[in-house]
Amino acid sequence: CPGRDPACSVRGWRLDRVYGTCFCDQACRLTGDCCFDYARACPARPCSVGEWSAWSGCADQCKPTTRVRRRSVRQEPRNGGAPCPPLEERAGCLEYSTTLGRDCGHAFVPAFITTSAFNKERTRQAASPQWSTHTEEPGYCMEFRTESLTPHCALETRPLTRWMQYLREGYTVCVDCQPPAMNARSLRCSGDGQDSDGNQTLHWQAIGNSRCQGTWKKVRRVAQCSCPAVHSFIFI
Repeated sequence: CPGRDPACSVRGWRLDRVYGTCFCDQACRLTGDCCFDYARACPARPCSVGEWSAWSGCADQCKPTTRVRRRSVRQEPRNGGAPCPPLEERAGCLEYSTTLGRDCGHAFVPAFITTSAFNKERTRQAASPQWSTHTEEPGYCMEFRTESLTPHCALETRPLTRWMQYLREGYTVCVDCQPPAMNARSLRCSGDGQDSDGNQTLHWQAIGNSRCQGTWKKVRRVAQCSCPAVHSFIFI
């Protein structure tokens, strides 16, 4: 009996040890007048979901956008069981080639960044055909000291954008430059600030939440990043 159903009742012992009219509908859990054997006769069944699908491609080419993955409901919750978790997740991404294979996406002035964990999933060949699977990745790391950031970064609680919470003013952060974010000709990432003398204020933006952005100043270029994981990012 879904919801509150007065017809779904009998005379008997209730869970609160009172004898009288007891109910077997779903609402009795809230009103406290379930029959004593309710849990056995109507066990709670939590929502059951399937595995996550593979990540989709970026929604658009040559500009910051989002990718998505989904999962489906295998069993709806019953008898007060746990509700279904989110069925869709989105994360920021940027593709560096058009559908025709033309290289693109390097014309942005701000530095677009995301968590370094994304680098484990990013496939160089799919994102930029100019990078051969036999090409050695020359990559480098840029260190910046954050100067300012918008309050929207600290408000992120979604699983795949929670990394933005760790952006703080005055901290040194590491940003890794690797293909396909690295231009195959210039061997540089857009917005890497290498031409700055260290006094120039540079702009950055987090992929996945365009309102999370700020400024930083270049500290130095190094061969490999050595910042703590929460302060390690990648150009994208």
